[in-house]
Amino acid sequence: MTAVVLVLTGVALVLAVLAWVPKSGATLEIVLSGVMLACLTATGILLLAGHGVQGWREAWWNILLMVSGGLAVAGGGPLTTSVLALVDRGNTRSQSTQQAGEVLRGGALIGALERGAIYGSIVAGWPEGIAIVLAIKGLARYPELRSPDQPASVTPTAVAERFIIGTFTSVLWAVTCAGLLVSR
Repeated sequence: MTAVVLVLTGVALVLAVLAWVPKSGATLEIVLSGVMLACLTATGILLLAGHGVQGWREAWWNILLMVSGGLAVAGGGPLTTSVLALVDRGNTRSQSTQQAGEVLRGGALIGALERGAIYGSIVAGWPEGIAIVLAIKGLARYPELRSPDQPASVTPTAVAERFIIGTFTSVLWAVTCAGLLVSR
C-alpha cells in the first residue's frame, strides 16, 4: 500500500507542476486539476484504510494537513499576483503577471516550491528552514536582480521591489496556512 500511496502522490505532484505551465486552453488545466484531486483523494482514502492511521482524530488531522498544505502552495500564487497587480497601479492582474514573467522568469514555480518548503518547515517544527529557503532564493536570484539585461521599461529598483513584495506575500501566506495547524 505504501507504494500505491507514493505513486498517487507523485502523479498528483507532476500534475500540479504541469498545471503551472502556460497552456492554450483552460480545459486541459481543469482536467489536470481534476485528476490531481482524484489522486490526492485516493491517497487520503488509502491512508485512512491503512494501518498507519489510528482513529478518526488522526485521520482528520492528516486530511487537514494535506488540504492546508495544498492551500499554502496553490493559494499563494493568485494572492501574490493580486498584490503585485495592486503595486503595478493601473495594470490588470494578467498584465502584471505578464510583466512579472518578463522581469523574473520562473517566479510562479519558484514561489510554489518556496511556499511548500516553508509550510513543511513550520509544520515539521523546524522554523530555521525558512531562513534557508529565503537564503537560497535570494542568492539564486541575485544575478537577475542586478542584471542590466532587463526590459527598457523596467529599472533594477523595480525588479528588486517586485522580488521583495512577491517573496514577502508568498512567505506570509505559507506561514499563515502552517500557523493554522501549528496553533491548535
